[in-house]
Amino acid sequence: MATMQKQVLNYRIIIEPEKMGKKIVYNAACPTLGVYDYGDSIDEVLKSIKDGIELAIEYLRDEGQEIPVDDVEKQVVTTTQVELPDNSKIAVA
Repeated sequence: MATMQKQVLNYRIIIEPEKMGKKIVYNAACPTLGVYDYGDSIDEVLKSIKDGIELAIEYLRDEGQEIPVDDVEKQVVTTTQVELPDNSKIAVA
């Protein structure tokens, strides 16, 4: 009997810390599927957003819609530095 191999999908997840009062929470986003979540730690938010991604995929499948997938091997995520003009006020995002 042949067994069917499951296909594994990769998604880009962006995690940013946010200060809420004296506490730091971590916001996670999966832009490709429009899934967002938060948690008290990076591990917690990764588990939580993975659950959200799985639910989004199941919903799309149940609705007969195509499931968008990131092509993570071709994506580039980077930063750049720019000079701050004199007399500017900044807020850390």
